[in-house]
Amino acid sequence: MTDMDTALKEIMDIDGAVGVALVDHTSGMALGTAGGGKDLDLTVAAAGNTDVIRAKLRAMEMLNITEKIEDILITLDTQYHLIRPLASRSGKGLFLYVALRRDRSNLAMARHQLKRIENDLDV
Repeated sequence: MTDMDTALKEIMDIDGAVGVALVDHTSGMALGTAGGGKDLDLTVAAAGNTDVIRAKLRAMEMLNITEKIEDILITLDTQYHLIRPLASRSGKGLFLYVALRRDRSNLAMARHQLKRIENDLDV
């Protein structure tokens, strides 16, 4: 099992990673962050993406969709933003938010690596 700080560092090793946050979607607070900077305030991103998760969960409930969200992808001109709710029992109510540079990342590989890191994460 991997602790939170190690997992965040591993995510930052994904090609093109700009920043990552582990977020509690109940409060919108980031439990841990890595990367980011003046162009990417991860605490603001954590709070904002909490609204994305909540809205999607509400929409799924209204549509009677009982499947679980694997991830949510937001594609920008120069970046990919991935929101991945944690599937483990210990991670319930948490999600990973990752920003990737489009010109340096392979989206399929990044999703694969993120899933592997999530599976090893012990929160």
